[in-house]
Parts: sequence; C-alpha cells; structure tokens
Amino acid sequence: MERILVVVFDNETKAYEGASALRQLQMEGSVAIYAGAVVAKHADGTASIKQRDDFPAGTLVGTSVGSVIGLLGGPVGVAIGAGSGLALGAIADLANARVGVDFIEDVSKTLTPNKVAIVAEVEEYWTTPVDTRMQALGGTVLRRSLTEVQDQVHDEHVAAMKADVAQFKEEMAKAHADRKAKLQHKVEQLEARMQEHKSKAKTQVEAFKARRKTRMELLKKNAGAVGRALEELAKTPL
Repeated sequence: MERILVVVFDNETKAYEGASALRQLQMEGSVAIYAGAVVAKHADGTASIKQRDDFPAGTLVGTSVGSVIGLLGGPVGVAIGAGSGLALGAIADLANARVGVDFIEDVSKTLTPNKVAIVAEVEEYWTTPVDTRMQALGGTVLRRSLTEVQDQVHDEHVAAMKADVAQFKEEMAKAHADRKAKLQHKVEQLEARMQEHKSKAKTQVEAFKARRKTRMELLKKNAGAVGRALEELAKTPL
C-alpha cells in the first residue's frame, strides 16, 4: 500500500539512524521508498530539511513528502535547506500532500520543537518491519495511506473556471469601457490560472505514473525477499 510515513525522534542522530534503517528495510524487500527526507522542527515553528534522499522515482518536488514538509512548517513558513531545490509555493499545498488535515495535525502534535523526523513516501507491504526497527531506535511512527491522483477533480476545477470566463465575457459585451477593462483583466487572470492548473495536474499525474512504474520494478526486484519475509511473518504469533 502506498503511504506517507513519518517517524519522529528526539534528536538528529537517532533520525539519521532511522533513515539508514529504512534504507536497509528497502534492501530487504520490506518497503519501497519513493522519496524521503530528514526534517527538523525549530523553536519558531519552522521546519528545515537536514537530509534529502532522492530515490529512483525522483526528487521531493511534486511528491507528498515535499507537500507534507511544507505543511509541517506551519504559518511561519518553511526554512528550506541549502541546495534542496524546493520552493514554498510548490510544497505548501494540502491537496498535493494527498492526506487529510487530521494527519498533518497528528504529526504536528508529535513533531514538537527541537525534535527531528523522517518523512518518506513509501510502498509498505506490511507494518511490522518498520514499526519494530523504528521503535527500537526510540522513534514514534505515524502513517497514512495516500489518496489517488484523479483527473476528474482537476477537470471539475477547470470547468468551473471556464464557466466564470464565459459569464465575464457575456457581461463584457454589455459593459461600459471602464467596467469592460476590469472584466477583461479577470478573464485574463482566470485563463492564466486555468493553464497553470492544467500544467500542474499534468505534472502530478506524470509523477504518479512514474512512482507506480518504479513500484512495480521494485516489487519485481524484491520479490524473493518479500516472499521470504512473508513466510517469516506467517510464523509470527498474533
């Protein structure tokens, strides 16, 4: 199942150990990692990226990881790590995070100032390996399944904007010069927003398809390890 995974630690050292353990779990076939980062929460409410991992599916830009990090920065904003390549406008968007606001609230309550977290977008086959490894390091694990990227939602937004444009143009035909200029400005703004929305939707869908492709490749690569782990899991008492 595709999930956003957040593991909160008391300090950076433990968080880096947790990130290393997560990569080891990927090598063992217990999890597939699409993107991840180690994030520190500061006393002023901002969050900064201490370490960034780019996996086969791409960078943090356009992923749920990037969006969640932006949202965790709170109203003060996000202090982006040097060379991270992220921009606040690209990540502080709940819709792109593909999780509910309640999950962000839960993480915010756990990731208090001076604590450090791993934030990762993963394909998790079962929860026991991650929970066991992270809890042994003193980490608190929070996870949430990610919603699908849906073309329909984007189409509905564009359709609504097109309706507004049509109405404004209809009013322009009957308006005086000063009012016509204002309506024309609104039309231009909406048309620009529609193009931006379409471009953003296309990028999201392409990123989603790329992660799906990577997931299948990782599943094939780790099929043997996953099978062995499932056999061991079956022997574990409930």
